[in-house]
Formats: sequence, C-alpha cells, structure tokens
Amino acid sequence: MDVSELIRTVAIYALPVVFAITVHEAAHGYVARYFGDPTAWQLGRVTLNPISHIDPLGTLLMPLLLYFATSGGFVFGYAKPVPVNFGQLRRPKQHMVWVALAGPASNFIQALAWGAALVLLGGMDVREPFFLKMCQAGVLVNVVMCVFNLFPLPPLDGGRIVVGLLPWRPAQLLARVEPWGFFIVLGLMLTGVVTALWMRPLMGLSYDTLTLLLKPLAWAVGR
Repeated sequence: MDVSELIRTVAIYALPVVFAITVHEAAHGYVARYFGDPTAWQLGRVTLNPISHIDPLGTLLMPLLLYFATSGGFVFGYAKPVPVNFGQLRRPKQHMVWVALAGPASNFIQALAWGAALVLLGGMDVREPFFLKMCQAGVLVNVVMCVFNLFPLPPLDGGRIVVGLLPWRPAQLLARVEPWGFFIVLGLMLTGVVTALWMRPLMGLSYDTLTLLLKPLAWAVGR
C-alpha cells in the first residue's frame, strides 16, 4: 500500500465525506423536529458540527481498516444515527417516510452541488487536479450514500420508507427485521448482490439524472 497515495486519497475525500455524513444526519433530525419530534434537536444532533455525528468506530476506524485490508477495493462505514422517536411524530407512519427520505435527499442535493462546482471550475478553465478530484469525489460519495441508504431493508432509510408505505400488517413484519438488517445488508454487500442488483443500476440512473439537471449550467458556462 502506497502511504503517500493513501494520504492524497484521504485529503481529497475528507471534506466530501464529512459534509455528506453531517448533512445527512442533520436532515433526519430537522425533518423529525418539523413533524413534531424534538428528540434530536434537544440532544444537539440537528447541527452541521461533524463531531456530533462521527462514530469513531464506524466513521473512522472501520473504513480505514477495510481500505487497507482490501487495497482500496471495499470501503464501508457509518455515522451515529440521529435519534428519532417516531411515536412523537404527528402522524407516525406517514411522517416516518419523510424523516427517512430526508437523509438520502440531502445527499442527492449535495451531489448536485458538487457537480455544479465541477462544471463551474471547468467553465473557469481551472485545471488543478486536487479541486477537480474533490468535486468528483463529492459527487461519488453522495451518490453512493443516497443509493445505499435507499436499500429497502431496515434499519436503512429505504427500509423505513417501505415500512411507512406498506399496509400495517406487512409493515410490521418488515419492521421486525431491523435488529438483523445491518448484518443482512453487510452479507449481501460482501457477496456482491447489493452492488450488482442495486448499487450499479441506481447509481447509473443517479448520474444520468445529475447530468440532465446540470445541462443548463454546462450550456451557460460553455461546457
């Protein structure tokens, strides 16, 4: 493992990752507060301070260990989940969908912002590789976070969205998977199922959508 290459990679990805995680978690808390649950707000989790959301094991140690162990082929991590008391939401089942959707939506918006920055840098003929690669990393990190978190299995956001949309009985059955959902998803990731059947198709769709949304800006700057 080339240590200098690792340092360059960490420097490029650090800011996009911190923003992606921080805004994602804060968005959950903000929308929960809007719909009646002040739990995250009272605990100081509706904040853009990354220290409030970083989990030492899941955000820092695990990704680094996996990066070294797989020579950069597989990286996985997580942040401290924002506490949400769904029972305090004004309409728990319906509003749970919006609370869960807020995180992935914030990542898609950030991907769009990083993409816009990349287009603007190109329009200004900026050729500094570090900034260009950081913008590309910002798009990639946020698209990955958006798509992965939409996987329809609790405790991921997509699973909670499905629970909120399903009729009561099947919703209760799916909700019972939550204590083991993380391990199921991790197993499906390691076997390549999530990557082949979920991540690649939806990431491709996300990139196509971003390209379409950024076309007016690209035309405006002559790209």
